[in-house]
Amino acid sequence: MYFKQKTIIATLLIFLCLFAGFELSAQVSGDALQPVETKKFRVTPFAAPGYTPELGFVIAGGALFGFTTDFENKELPRSSISTALSIGFKGNYTVSAIGNTYWANDKIRVPFDIWVKDMPDEYFGVGYDNARNRPEGDDTTSYDRFWWLINPRVLWQFRENLFLGVNLDLNQTKASNLSTGVASDPFVQEQGTDNYNTGLGVIFMHDSRDFPVNAYSGWYLRVSATFYGEYLGGDNVYQIYDIDYRQYQQIVRPGSTLAWNIYSRSGTGPVPWPEMSMVGSPFDLRGYRWGQYRDRAGLYAIAEYRFKFMTDKPNRLRPYEGRKESRHGVVVWTGFGAIGDDWGLQWGNYMWNIGFGYRFEVQPRMNARIDIGWGFKTRGLYFNFNEAF
Repeated sequence: MYFKQKTIIATLLIFLCLFAGFELSAQVSGDALQPVETKKFRVTPFAAPGYTPELGFVIAGGALFGFTTDFENKELPRSSISTALSIGFKGNYTVSAIGNTYWANDKIRVPFDIWVKDMPDEYFGVGYDNARNRPEGDDTTSYDRFWWLINPRVLWQFRENLFLGVNLDLNQTKASNLSTGVASDPFVQEQGTDNYNTGLGVIFMHDSRDFPVNAYSGWYLRVSATFYGEYLGGDNVYQIYDIDYRQYQQIVRPGSTLAWNIYSRSGTGPVPWPEMSMVGSPFDLRGYRWGQYRDRAGLYAIAEYRFKFMTDKPNRLRPYEGRKESRHGVVVWTGFGAIGDDWGLQWGNYMWNIGFGYRFEVQPRMNARIDIGWGFKTRGLYFNFNEAF
């Protein structure tokens, strides 16, 4: 199966426009101060500058769509779709849509990720030593990258808090304008510059979070195995196994939360160089260049404290709750990561990470977030919706 760039971009733009028109039309009537139960749909647009190590300075715009799939069920989590378009000063662009949707009284969940990136990029090679020590430059690491991903999952709740599901992963990386260093890399020479991968997988999940995209309490565990092959036109045969554990502990009151996340990912077989396990992204160790640290196995752990300020004024998004939580909050976090050739990793070769951020509630229990993170010789400023984990 082959997808041309224009076809993918056009499909994504149509997808985003349809959602935008649907959501905006649902907001024409009604008082903005009404309780959320009377609002089936909400849309929050945004536009802001940002900076990441891999993209440089960008102008980002997008919207958060919040809605319910069952207006009568007050206990059903509200679904959300976060969309974004980033245009960078390096001539790069990124389009994304990240969704968490809940159906049939939460018996069915359909999360999904859709990405398109077209950008000048840096490939440091595989392994910690290359990521840490290879000099960045036009002759050593630079190349142009076009990447897209379509990754829907369908999960069925067979018992309280327990889910089984399936995973479909379609992705492609096309590399061009390779520098001498990238062209001579043994993984690039062996696996080529055009990798199309198709994967089918199984998922087991436990989820007792009180509100999945911004939990105050509960815990989450997802174990998945995805098998990539030549079906659906895939180029490579390999396997990916990942474990994602998250827990949330309320401290004194709602809105004061200690959250932690431990994640591991490991591949077997000839994993393509663009699909190696990567540590350091806007969703884990924020502040690192996305893709610089990659190997067959990766692990990270993060602890984050989230604090919602109090106020004497009612929260205009949730006046019916009678609480004194404002719409403003802050977070601080610290974490570390490691990569290696197998599950043993290389514990001496760790990646440290610290950062802080600001939160503003734009929809009930859904935040816009601004994060500033630091890594080894790198830093990043991120604008996004919902929490990193």
